Amino acid sequence: MRFDVLTIFPSFFEENPYFKYSILGEATKKGQIEVHTHDIREYSEDKHKKVDDTPYGGGAGMVMTCQPLFAAIKSVKKENPKAPVVFLTPQGETWTQPHAEEFATKHEQTGLILLCGRYEGIDQRVRDALVDIEISIGDYVLTGGELAVMTLIDSITRLIPGVLGNENSPEEDSFCVKFDRKKEYPHYTKPEEFQGIKVPDVLLSGHHANIEAWRHDNLK
Repeated sequence: MRFDVLTIFPSFFEENPYFKYSILGEATKKGQIEVHTHDIREYSEDKHKKVDDTPYGGGAGMVMTCQPLFAAIKSVKKENPKAPVVFLTPQGETWTQPHAEEFATKHEQTGLILLCGRYEGIDQRVRDALVDIEISIGDYVLTGGELAVMTLIDSITRLIPGVLGNENSPEEDSFCVKFDRKKEYPHYTKPEEFQGIKVPDVLLSGHHANIEAWRHDNLK
């Protein structure tokens, strides 16, 4: 699956070890995902490569301007015309596991164009004309969309067939259909007792039906 990331900080992705190790690193090495970064500043026609300006109506902060964003998005669209443009913003629909499942299936062939905002946000005309989907990762504010984009890439990638070592892993994660979208049950491993705290007896019983019942009862 292809991810095209539009950002003013491409090194955040190009130099980030998060994409070189563990599941994302292996998926990248195997060609299961491709992360392409695009520096929004390179599309600015301003001689100083400026991409922001003061907001009309006054107020604190700066707003990302139309010209470089229009140019960047349209350029990437030429490379991947079927990919939807996703903007990470607090005003978007809250990201959930069902969203990740839908995106991993629906957009596996088309890929995604992921737009990272900065400052107070982006000019509304960009959103109206070029953004297809608006997503929020929670009711709080970050300094930019880069971390939010990484969250989407991670949660989608692990659902792509073949990425996880055990194909059944996503089917028994928190928020999965099998668990009625509830949070996963507690996990224990060796030793059986640590600092006086014992593993629940049912997990040591070998009685699979009782274990499944205990796990179901401990979903949150």
